[in-house]
Amino acid sequence: MDFTVEFYETEQGNCPVRDFIDELMKTDPDDHAAVVAGLDKLRNRQYHRAPLSKAIGDRLFELRHVGKLNTRVLYFFMEGRRIVAVHGIRNKAQKIPKPDRETALERMRDWLERDKR
Repeated sequence: MDFTVEFYETEQGNCPVRDFIDELMKTDPDDHAAVVAGLDKLRNRQYHRAPLSKAIGDRLFELRHVGKLNTRVLYFFMEGRRIVAVHGIRNKAQKIPKPDRETALERMRDWLERDKR
């Protein structure tokens, strides 16, 4: 059975991960294609480990792509084989910056409070 990949949306209907992916398409089409392919691969459990995916703690995981910059989509798992992507970042460092981690955790908490499935 496959997983579904969903994108976090704010109460106002904004979708930060989709915006991140759309911007990536404009600025770096090759990395965009790799990230979209990676998100598609996450539907299959065999890709829930390195090198594509890695646990980063506090229920968060990262989809990893190394290109001109390290491109990551942070996500978490929900019951019912659901994956919720909450934040996208690009940086040169191997470590995820603390503000980006906090943003992902805040969005995860918001999703969990509002999700009624």
